[in-house]
Amino acid sequence: MLALRDMRPRFVSVVFVVLLLVVGQAAATEQHLKPPGWAIASAHPLATDAGAEIARAGGNAFDAAVAVSAALAVVEPMGSGLGGGGFWLLHHADDGRQVMVDGRERAPQRAHRDMYLDAEGHVRPRASLDGPLAAAIPGEPAAIVHIAERYGRLPLSRTLAPAIRFARDGFPVTSRYQRLVKLRMSVFNRVAKQVFLVNGEVPRIGDLIKQPDLASTLTLMAQQGHAGFYAGQVAKHLVDNVSTQGGIWVAADLSSYAVVAREPIRGTYQDVEITSAAPPSAGGIVLVAMLNMLERWDLGHLTQVERIHRIVESMRRAYRDRAVYLGDPDFVSIETSRLTSKDYANKLIGDINAYATPSQALGVDRGEGRDTTHFSILDNEGNRVAATLSINYAFGSGFMVAATGVLLNNEMDDFVAKPGVANVYGLIGGEANAIAPGKRPLSSMSPTFLETDDALAVLGTPGGSRIISMVLLAGLAFAEGSLEAEKLVNLPRFHHQYIPDQIVFEPDAIEQTALVGLKLKGHQLKPRESSYGNMQAVIWLKNEGQLQAASDPRGEGWGAVLLNRPP
Repeated sequence: MLALRDMRPRFVSVVFVVLLLVVGQAAATEQHLKPPGWAIASAHPLATDAGAEIARAGGNAFDAAVAVSAALAVVEPMGSGLGGGGFWLLHHADDGRQVMVDGRERAPQRAHRDMYLDAEGHVRPRASLDGPLAAAIPGEPAAIVHIAERYGRLPLSRTLAPAIRFARDGFPVTSRYQRLVKLRMSVFNRVAKQVFLVNGEVPRIGDLIKQPDLASTLTLMAQQGHAGFYAGQVAKHLVDNVSTQGGIWVAADLSSYAVVAREPIRGTYQDVEITSAAPPSAGGIVLVAMLNMLERWDLGHLTQVERIHRIVESMRRAYRDRAVYLGDPDFVSIETSRLTSKDYANKLIGDINAYATPSQALGVDRGEGRDTTHFSILDNEGNRVAATLSINYAFGSGFMVAATGVLLNNEMDDFVAKPGVANVYGLIGGEANAIAPGKRPLSSMSPTFLETDDALAVLGTPGGSRIISMVLLAGLAFAEGSLEAEKLVNLPRFHHQYIPDQIVFEPDAIEQTALVGLKLKGHQLKPRESSYGNMQAVIWLKNEGQLQAASDPRGEGWGAVLLNRPP
């Protein structure tokens, strides 16, 4: 049995909720082999509560991951949903097996590399962002069913119950919801407006958003599994609605969708073992490449100017490789072992000197990381899940399919519409990430495990192109002895992605004197007026028998620890 360490927050006018809960030391040595309870952190209190509900019902971390994924699809529609996809990084405690469940969206069969270009060969503005033509084939429903059937112990009728309840009864509007609805309401189709707005206007804080059609779709999935979404009446509604409104889906796009179980990317940094997302996510390769480069310096003894300079130069080179080499591994050959080797990293840093290295391409930073979601789970058996899910930009394509409650993604924008032309996050790419039928677009989502003999961190964050750099900064802090989940999610952030050639940084992330020093080194600096990201972290201190869970104060999530109830 499990006892929740604290009461869940009530939804009245609460907007930002951060909870860090720490448990006491384990009494016996054998308890060190397994956590003394559960730790769950997600981007929404109701989703964390759904995971806790499944823990109390006798499920494992994988059952809870199903419940949290589905709950987030309901209560955080700006970040993820059944119309999107994601990556679920799993660790099975019994045998140490680790796998990444690739539930990334796929391009429709009628997609082609020039589908967003006009007659002159120019990218048509917003064609890959708004409406059903921007939507790739969703993968989240298939991943949810796959995880439940392969790794869980409870039926879908139980693990989807919280999400069905939230969709039927409604969830309360927060200020974050209001802010993101204002950003995207102009692209909502009629169905989406009826669900997410009130009389065509932004709802008030505390208003309930009810989604009865989504509840029905989730119920069909609970009853029929994969077929509840990819066949039958839901699939027919999806294809018919998309095709009549300018999209290119056909029935075979849905019936042929399947998740892929992939080997995660692994690496080391000092005494930390890193496990992270594999292609079609760039996350693991870019993360390990940056850490391999940075391992050459004693960052802890550098001035802030020198530390940031070396981190930025490593980011610049790793993100360049992202643009040149990475794509869907089922379509392009990726030299993973070379890109993640320490010898290759040594070559990359060979031309780093005291001054900034100019990036050799052009790009426009047109977007911010307002989308996507993440959750982290560790159960009392030692099973763990780090999952980053997305519908791409906030509220995806803005197109909701009638009679299903399914809001479609705009993940087609993550492909390269034209080589050298930036997407909404300012990222550029080449042929490796060009559009092709059935192909999965490259992603930056980086669900990650960090582990030493004494400590484990399960973490990740939304944030578009800035995801990998956020996980990098958390990984460096973890390696340097910052073993408090609350500190990791609170870290100030800065970012460089090769193109555009600039350091983007949060308020107060870089001291004023360091800003001067970085300018003297030739770095271009772009301060942000607001923060970015929404990291969710779980930490287990093995020798102390201590669990922590923390949710980023930049968001409105909740971290909770559930203790094994004493005899």
